[in-house]
Amino acid sequence: MSQVLRQGTLVAAVATVVMFTNLGGPRLWDRDEPRNAGCAAEMQARGDWVTPVMNAELRTHKPVLLYWLMMTAYSVFGVNEFSARFWSAALAVGTSLCTYGLGRRLFNDRVGTWAGIVIATVLMFDVAGRAATPDSTLIFFSTLAITLYVLGTFPHSALAATLASDVRPFFPKWPWALAMYGVMGIAVLAKGPVGLILPTAVIGMFLLIKRLPIRDDEAVQRVWWHASKRAANCFGPRHFLRTCWSMRPITALTISLAVALPWYIWVGVRTDGEFLRGFFFEHNLARATQSMEGHGGSVLFYPVAILVGFFPWSVFAVPVLIDSIRHCKTNAKWINGYIFAACWVGVYVGLFSVAKTKLPSYVTPCYPALALLTGCFVDRWTRNATATSPHWLRAAFGITSLVGVVFLVGVPLAAQRFLPGDAWLGVIGVIPLAAGVIALVYSEINQPRRAAFVFATSSVLFTTLLFSGVATRVDRHQHNHSLLEVIEARGAKVASYGLLEPSWIFYGRRPIDELIVKDIRAPIPTWIERDGQWTRKPDLSVDEALDRDDECMIITSDHYWPLLQEELPEGYEILVTVPYFMRKGNLLLIGRTRPAEIAGNASIDNSKLHR
Repeated sequence: MSQVLRQGTLVAAVATVVMFTNLGGPRLWDRDEPRNAGCAAEMQARGDWVTPVMNAELRTHKPVLLYWLMMTAYSVFGVNEFSARFWSAALAVGTSLCTYGLGRRLFNDRVGTWAGIVIATVLMFDVAGRAATPDSTLIFFSTLAITLYVLGTFPHSALAATLASDVRPFFPKWPWALAMYGVMGIAVLAKGPVGLILPTAVIGMFLLIKRLPIRDDEAVQRVWWHASKRAANCFGPRHFLRTCWSMRPITALTISLAVALPWYIWVGVRTDGEFLRGFFFEHNLARATQSMEGHGGSVLFYPVAILVGFFPWSVFAVPVLIDSIRHCKTNAKWINGYIFAACWVGVYVGLFSVAKTKLPSYVTPCYPALALLTGCFVDRWTRNATATSPHWLRAAFGITSLVGVVFLVGVPLAAQRFLPGDAWLGVIGVIPLAAGVIALVYSEINQPRRAAFVFATSSVLFTTLLFSGVATRVDRHQHNHSLLEVIEARGAKVASYGLLEPSWIFYGRRPIDELIVKDIRAPIPTWIERDGQWTRKPDLSVDEALDRDDECMIITSDHYWPLLQEELPEGYEILVTVPYFMRKGNLLLIGRTRPAEIAGNASIDNSKLHR
């Protein structure tokens, strides 16, 4: 028990350092973070724990769980960046501990420890853990559900030897099954049907493979040689239906719906069905059947996204794959764990590759499985037991150093355009550059443990500094607050023309009407509450906005300024100009000219730009 406590504490400590260091330092990044944080803030201000509202408009993008979590953090820490991200970071630490528990049960203590460290120090998982988005929440509850399945199904520590001879894995007993499906119900509240469908599909795929009849003369080690035949047999109607029934589908639906359905019914009634229509048809069905918002890609999208998102540990992708296959062919000890992890990755990558809308974050719930496979490799590597050529390790360390060089050269070049004065941020590339060289030296002199230690330490240092230090410095180039301070000083209503960033709403603490861009496009249809009823928000023109309040101020960009200028009456001028963060051009604040204020605003603007 003391060993488990030490290992678990190590994993938790690493994850906590990476996730919580300067968590509230950078401001919320457009566009998802301020949308989610602003929705929770508006719900709290309204005293409404049911209906998601952002910018005084119905928000149908995501279910309610993330907003509930944020509202609890707001109650303790206040409405700020740290509280908006708190639960994402805390649940990311929880996912790291679940990954440790999975590795310990499926393989051994060392694999679990390495897997927990790996998952805590890969880029895309850290993005999810440090962002005010529902991704970390979904990852945690999906991983927790799978962890409950493994703990309830596989024998403690003796798993490999037991199931190597008896390859008919069973389904967990009722208490474990109830808890597992209950957690999936919570995941449905985090991000919708995927919270139930995909973890169930992972378990189902594993059972489809392991429950296939095997002749007495067919050794477990030969499973990989018969992969194509077994994969085809998995989906035979009789075998498929019997396996599905063994997973207690009635229990699954009953328990998960008992957890999630009350809120969906409640919000459907409160919004006259508009939330359900928008969420299920626009943000689930439509994303699966058509490419939305330009987020498409080929079948190679997710393999490439994983190689980038799983950095720095993705440099071991090829040796991990080779070693896993060769190990399973020659030793059945860990084959069930390998198959389970492979099913986990295959289900997520396969299903989301079929979907038309593609985003790197969609497959992050399978990152714990990738961490398990990587942990197995690192454990065997540190014991000189890998079945791969040392050339692959040399290539991995070479790629690590090459990435460091890319940072050293590429960041200063990019900074010239987007981050003037911060070209020095490229120095973070020294960490992977040095790590690759030092780890290679230790590997060549046959000290793999020291090589692995150097690589793991550099991964912690690199990800921590990248997200807590570099991100904070990059954030200094956001100047939206200069516009918002002028708006606050006047106490005026505000509208936008041609563009609308959610951060303006969150930090401005007021709704912003998006005006029609004449002869080009109207804003996306939204719904607002009037007299207790949700109705379509009417489109608003520049004339109508100014008729309602001639002191109304308008945020636009220099791209749209010529069009807006044609619609404005005399007396409206550019009050403040600031760079448009990480985009071309500038943001403009338009309002009635007041000579005394213009001088003051100019001084505010200049001080902010040079702070």
